[in-house]
Amino acid sequence: MPQPFVHYAELLGQIKQRIRQGQTRAMLSANAELINMYWDIGRMLQERQHREGWGAAVIPRLARDLRNELPEIKGFSERNIGRMIAFYRAYPALGPILPQAVAKIKPPVKKECAMNTDVKS
Repeated sequence: MPQPFVHYAELLGQIKQRIRQGQTRAMLSANAELINMYWDIGRMLQERQHREGWGAAVIPRLARDLRNELPEIKGFSERNIGRMIAFYRAYPALGPILPQAVAKIKPPVKKECAMNTDVKS
């Protein structure tokens, strides 16, 4: 009589590994996007301050307006907006954000599970 679920533990292990890899890649992608967004916000503010002659007074107003209009979004305090501008100033020619080595891990090669398809009644 054939045993059901032969090699089940192996399959479970492969699926868990693939889920973890997917979660890691998603997290790294999100982090890269946040870095690009913070840099771009710093760029927009720096360029506007330079072009329009705005001073630092725009930062408290912007922080307040963002908090009022997007109350569910965190991380745009006066201090953090100032850091975004400083980030842009420190890296005015930000290149592409390269993925960390762990993000380059390829998913495991798909293997055909050896399953017994002969069912005897």
